[in-house]
Amino acid sequence: MKEIILCKYGEIVLKGANKKNFEDMLTREIKKRAAAYGPFDVYRSQSTIYIQPEDDTADMDGMFEAARRVFGIVTVSRAAVCDKSMDSIRATARAYLPAFLTGKKTFKVESKRSDKAFPLDSMALSREIGGEVLSACHWLRVDVHEPDVTVRVEIREYGAYVSAGSFKGAGGMPVGSNGKGLLLLSGGIDSPVAGYMLAKRGVKIEAVHFESFPYTSERAKEKVLELARLVAVYAGDIRVHVVSLTHIQEELVKHCQEDYFTLLLRRYMMAIAEKIAAQRGCGALITGESVGQVASQTMQAIGVTDNAVSMPVFRPCIGMDKEEIVQLSRAIGTFETSILPYEDCCTVFTPKHPKTRPELEKVLVEERKLDFDALVEEALATLTTEYIEAQY
Repeated sequence: MKEIILCKYGEIVLKGANKKNFEDMLTREIKKRAAAYGPFDVYRSQSTIYIQPEDDTADMDGMFEAARRVFGIVTVSRAAVCDKSMDSIRATARAYLPAFLTGKKTFKVESKRSDKAFPLDSMALSREIGGEVLSACHWLRVDVHEPDVTVRVEIREYGAYVSAGSFKGAGGMPVGSNGKGLLLLSGGIDSPVAGYMLAKRGVKIEAVHFESFPYTSERAKEKVLELARLVAVYAGDIRVHVVSLTHIQEELVKHCQEDYFTLLLRRYMMAIAEKIAAQRGCGALITGESVGQVASQTMQAIGVTDNAVSMPVFRPCIGMDKEEIVQLSRAIGTFETSILPYEDCCTVFTPKHPKTRPELEKVLVEERKLDFDALVEEALATLTTEYIEAQY
């Protein structure tokens, strides 16, 4: 029996004259991912992308799971393909559906007739296939309100498709459809989630990680690169730019008031990130900050750090509490890596009593004790780049 994967997309259908551009990006992304699972023919029609195996070597299970992680896809289902005749559809329903309905108690049938030349309307088609299901699966009963599973029959341009149940896709918009942003990627829980959330909105992600060797270890950097690999499963290939802050932090300790260390360091990080973003064609910075979560994330502190840059700063976690961020971190597979006990640069030289309601003028007084621009350029000279290729 011929089987196929059907991917339905959501927001893209609302696009006007640019709809084809979004569809092309989404189709290219699925083709790229399909290459890892064998020979597939990927094509689209009627707001659906079809992933069709070309021979028995194609890994349908792997491809199905990969399709669910593609931003822009809202539902994914496996379906049997048959001719657009009632005899063929009935036979396919009897042969294909029982394996998906075992262990279920209730079902309903939904039909869609995109090919209006088909002789039965949607309601009549649903009744016919419902009867076939009840005949083949005697343990089932019909529940049109809250069924355990929904059987779908679609009459489309290329044939008839019979499926049982669809699975939620990643949603959002195709990666790259809304520009590029630079993620400040630490080893914590929040920043990988922030990168995932912006990628879901179609933003192509690059990342910058700040290290403080020898105060931070090589293992801490490897942890961050592993987080980038996990985010790349959804966001695609990611360049991670690694910059040393060691000298900046040592200078802050020597010359500035301790209470201001974190704020001043954040301003350096933002300024360095902005320069990298401009060089890489990124239109915004992305951080994992959430209002009030730590001392450097009060409203006043965020205002002070934003003052160091002119580029937009996106903070998708800004209104989330920690448990919400943790739940999403678990869902995308980054949590266990994020909690590995390796230090990051923000935990080095942490003040005992950081300013939570800083005044910008007082921060600038401390900042002027150092040659800000020279230290930024010195840090940029340490930049190295790691290319993380997505493993789908």
